[in-house]
Amino acid sequence: MRGIKFITLAAIVAFALTACGKNDTSAGSGEKAAGDGTGTGGKMVDFVTTQDGSPLTIKPELFDTPEAKEFAATGKNPYSGKQEAADKGKKLFQMYSCTQCHGGDAQGQTGPSLHGPDYKYPKDANNKGMFETIWHGTNGGMGAKGKGLMDPTDPNNGLTPDEVLKIEAWIRTHGKTTGNE
Repeated sequence: MRGIKFITLAAIVAFALTACGKNDTSAGSGEKAAGDGTGTGGKMVDFVTTQDGSPLTIKPELFDTPEAKEFAATGKNPYSGKQEAADKGKKLFQMYSCTQCHGGDAQGQTGPSLHGPDYKYPKDANNKGMFETIWHGTNGGMGAKGKGLMDPTDPNNGLTPDEVLKIEAWIRTHGKTTGNE
């Protein structure tokens, strides 16, 4: 009798967990529900932190441009090779004081060069990895730059995903990789 009660209870718990997870858009899975607001057909790439590789949750609604939505779905930067986006990225790089550590052309100063091919964080060789590093920061002294993370007391402070992609587009103009390989 006790065994039947346990099996019944386990079945109820399993059913409840399955039912609760059907529309889950929280951290961990990386796959968001179809109504997630990204316009990506319901899927997002799995983002992870540079610090330890743990799941990185980014609110789907922050991917609010067609280019950011494309990136969320593919991990490829649609701004790569586009001069107008790179020009805007250079301005953002300067405005957010990235030059203080990475130098005026991202060649490295107190912080590492962002040109490659030898990156301090090897994942930065691709755009998804560099996005994660910029968005959430590093263990090496760089704080998070993502919207709501740069200054946790001000949820409107920090870079949007679209802005990070433009910065990456500018950084990639200095090296031999587009990051989309």
